[in-house]
Amino acid sequence: MTEIRRLAAILAADVVGYSRLMGEDEAGTARALREHRAAADPVIGEHGGRIVNTTGDGVLVEFGSVVGAVQCAIALQKLMAARSATVPVDRRMDLRIGVHIGDVLVESDDILGDGVNIAARLERIAEPGGVCISEDAFRQMRGKVDAEFDDIGEQNLKNIARPLRVFRIRPALTHPGTIAPGSSLSRIAGEGAERQRREAGEGISPTTLPLPEKPSLAVLPFQNLTGDPEQEYFVDGMVEEITTAISRLPWLFVIARNSSFTYKGRAVDVKEVVRELGVRYVLEGSVRKAGKRVRITGQLIDTATSAHIWADRFDGALDDIFELQDQVASSVVGAIEPQLLLSEIERAARKPTDSLDAYDLYLRALAESHKFTAGGMSQAVALLKRALAVDPSYAPASALIGWCRHFQRDHGLGGPVSDADVAESVRLARHAIAAGKDDPDVLWMGAFVLTVFAGEHTAAASLIDRALNLNPNSAHAWHSRGFVLLFLNQPDPAIEALERAMRLSPLDPQGPGFKSTLAAAHFFAGRYEEAVSWADLALHEQPNFDPAIGVKVVSCAHLGRLDEARRWLSRRLELQPGLTIANWKTRVAGRFASPEVLARYEEGLRRAGLAEE
Repeated sequence: MTEIRRLAAILAADVVGYSRLMGEDEAGTARALREHRAAADPVIGEHGGRIVNTTGDGVLVEFGSVVGAVQCAIALQKLMAARSATVPVDRRMDLRIGVHIGDVLVESDDILGDGVNIAARLERIAEPGGVCISEDAFRQMRGKVDAEFDDIGEQNLKNIARPLRVFRIRPALTHPGTIAPGSSLSRIAGEGAERQRREAGEGISPTTLPLPEKPSLAVLPFQNLTGDPEQEYFVDGMVEEITTAISRLPWLFVIARNSSFTYKGRAVDVKEVVRELGVRYVLEGSVRKAGKRVRITGQLIDTATSAHIWADRFDGALDDIFELQDQVASSVVGAIEPQLLLSEIERAARKPTDSLDAYDLYLRALAESHKFTAGGMSQAVALLKRALAVDPSYAPASALIGWCRHFQRDHGLGGPVSDADVAESVRLARHAIAAGKDDPDVLWMGAFVLTVFAGEHTAAASLIDRALNLNPNSAHAWHSRGFVLLFLNQPDPAIEALERAMRLSPLDPQGPGFKSTLAAAHFFAGRYEEAVSWADLALHEQPNFDPAIGVKVVSCAHLGRLDEARRWLSRRLELQPGLTIANWKTRVAGRFASPEVLARYEEGLRRAGLAEE
C-alpha cells in the first residue's frame, strides 16, 4: 500500500492544569471546556484550519498555510484571554500552543509523523497563554504575521532526536499565565481594593515595614511536591542557591534566607509577607518529581500591583543535584533580572516628575536608551545629566552616559558628539569604575566605554572578568565580554560569551544588541552567511538598528549579493547622512586589533558603494 504524505502546518493546543480543574469541579470544567470549544471552532475555520482530532483537553489542527496556523494561534489566545477576563484566577483555562510545519503521514482523516510530534512537543514548552513555533515555521511566516517573536534558542524536545530552534510570540501580545493553584500567590487576585486603601492612606497596619529605597525581593521556600520527604534538602538547597545568586544583583535588596524560611511549611498570604518583610517582589515556586526527573516552577509577583510579571519551569535529572541547583539558580536569575528592571522602569515612569531621584532618572534613561533611536539616546543623555546633577557620585549614571554616546557618535543615533563629549564619557567611566568597583553593572558599562572611546580592550576585559566574578549570571556582562573579545580578534570565544548572554536572558530589552554583536563576531570569523542571519534577527526586533545594518551591508557585499548590500547601505545612509569610508575609519581607528578584519570591513563598504570621502 502506497504511503500518502504531504506538507502541512500543524497546531497543537491543550489546557494548562486540566486534570486539577477536573478534580476540583468535574461537571463545571467539562461544561466550560465545551463552551470554549464552541467559541474556538469558528475561529479555527476562519483561518483555514481542519480539526484532526480532540483528546480530552487537547486539539490537533491541520492548516495548508503556516501563516494561517500562526494567525489562528494568536486569535485563539486573544479569544481565551477575553473569555477568561472575569473568571477567577484558579478557574481559568489557559491554552498553550505549538506550531510546526513539516511532513505528515496521512491515514484516512488522521495525520501522523514527526510533523505532528514536534508541534505537540512545542506546545508542551509553551507558557500558559503562550505560543511556541519551530524555526521552519518562523522562516516561512516571517514578515507576514502582525506579531513580535523572540528567539529562545535551541531546545531539547522529548523524543525528538535533534535540538530544535524555537521562537515564541512575545508575551505582551498574549495574556499572562495563571498563578499555580494552591500557591500563596493565588490569593493576590482580591488584593486590588486593599491596595487602593493603602494608596489612599487607609487601614495601614502600624507594624507594616516600609519598603527599602532599593527594589526589594523575598524568595519564599518552594513547595516540595515530590511526595518524597527525603527530597526536602534538595528543595531547600535550591532555594538557597537562588537567593544567593539573586543577592549578587547590587541594585536589589534581597531578604536573607533565615527570614524567608520562617514561612516554610505553612500557608502564606502575600499581604502578610509584604507587611512582615517589607518587600515589593515575591518569588515562589514548587518542585515535582517523576522517577529521576524533576520539574521546578517559579513565579514572580509585583506585590504593589498584584501583577504576575514572570513564570517559567525548568526540567532536570537528579543525577547531580548540586549541578541542577546551580543551573536552576542561574536560569532563574537570568530570566527575572530584566523583568525586575522593566518593572522598576515602569514604576519610575509613573512617578511625578518633581519627585524623581537619581535612581529614578537613571531608570528612565535606561528605558529611553533601549529604544535605540536618535530621540531615545538624546533623551537618555539628558536624563543622565539630570541624575548626575542630583547625585554626582551616582556611578551607574556616570557609566551609562558613555554607552549612550557611543550609539550617538558611531551609529548616528542623535548627537552631535564632540571630542569633549568623548573625553567626558571616558572620565565619567573611570570615575564610575573607581566608585562602583563592586557593582557588576557599573563595571561592564565602564569597560564598554573604555573599549569604544579609549581602545583599552585589555583593561576592559579585566574589568568584565571582575563583573562576572561578582555576578556570573549577568547577561549584559557576558554581552560586553563578547564585544570586547571581538575587538581583541577572538571571535569564537566572543561567540561563546554572546550565546551565554542570550541563554541567560532570551527576552532581554537589549536583545537586538546581543544578536547584532553575534552577527559581527561571525563576520570577524569570515562566516558571512551566519553574520547575515543574525543581523536579520536583530533587525526583525529593531528595523533601524544601525550596528546590525552595518554588518549586513558588508556581509552581503562579501557574499556577492551587491544589490542587497546597496539597498541596506541606502538605509544606513538615511540614519547616518554624510557617512563615508574616511570618516568611518576615523571613528573606529584603534578599535580593531586585527588590521585584516578592518580591511575586510572597509572593503565590504567599498563594494557596497560607500563614498571614499
